[in-house]
Amino acid sequence: MAEGNHSSMAEFVLLGFTDLQELLFVIFLLSYLTTLVGNLGMIILIKTNSRLHVPIYFFLSHLSFLDICYSSSIMLKLLLGLLAERNVISFNGCITQFFFFAVFGTTEAVLLAVMAYDRYLAIRQPLHYSVAMSHGVCLQLVVGSYAAGSLNTLMHTSALLRLTFCGPNLINHFHCEAPPLLLLSCSDTWLNDMVMAVCVGFIIMTSVLAIVVSYACILLTIWSMRSAEGRHKVFSTCSSHLMAVALYYGSAAFLYFHPFSRHAGDQGKTASIFCTIVTPMLNPFIYSLRNKEVRSTLRRALEKLLSCLYSHRSRSNRTEAGIPCHSSVSRRNKADT
Repeated sequence: MAEGNHSSMAEFVLLGFTDLQELLFVIFLLSYLTTLVGNLGMIILIKTNSRLHVPIYFFLSHLSFLDICYSSSIMLKLLLGLLAERNVISFNGCITQFFFFAVFGTTEAVLLAVMAYDRYLAIRQPLHYSVAMSHGVCLQLVVGSYAAGSLNTLMHTSALLRLTFCGPNLINHFHCEAPPLLLLSCSDTWLNDMVMAVCVGFIIMTSVLAIVVSYACILLTIWSMRSAEGRHKVFSTCSSHLMAVALYYGSAAFLYFHPFSRHAGDQGKTASIFCTIVTPMLNPFIYSLRNKEVRSTLRRALEKLLSCLYSHRSRSNRTEAGIPCHSSVSRRNKADT
């Protein structure tokens, strides 16, 4: 372990939350189940409804997939840790958790910028939208988002693996994150600080710039509209995305660009909770409640499900009462006889 990972530590202890662990377990478990149900429901809804087979919902289905993976990379270990007396994670497990957390988190940041660009094309250039956002282009943008997330994470992970961790092994966090990990290293972390500042800064700044420019052009388009109904419709299609962007980038900016982010302690944990738990849980509700097309599709799906359940219950009641389902046919046959 010491030679392969340049570390004398075999494991870390995640301090996490020391108070009200049973209550926090229930809250986080309900939050995680809500995240799974909401995002899986969004994916199924988009895949099974042909009316939602358009670029924005294609991106939204990948956003829901990222939210599931992003949350799962943290929540499963967090829930197990809340039930254990001592929340221990191996060195390799810690690096693995950080890798997947960073991959899905960075990819989501880039994908949110891609979705802003998609809204720009749909509103600013509606006549050329179907050509500019063909299925091939959408696929390339999604693959590019995953590639950017993977490349960024490989650089961070490689920089972490070069460090030596010789004690203590107590991580003041509920998951393996770069800032608290760097505090435990007895090596020079200058390179890690530079990689974090350059890579994270580049990803966030370019993504935010793409979002700001896209929405600036959208606002110019809205102001040029004469119809109040048209302006309201355009704004309603963008408001859900803006809310998701504000939640994600707000917590990420506090987490990584806080002047004392390494020593933020409970403030860093709070920001990380918003990033890893609250945002993935709220995203499907933001898009479903603020999007008319999703609401109508969800309502039709629920009505169809309730109709099937009601018909199944009616058949069961008739069977329990001793009335076979083909009783009407039997009565007609007797009448003919």
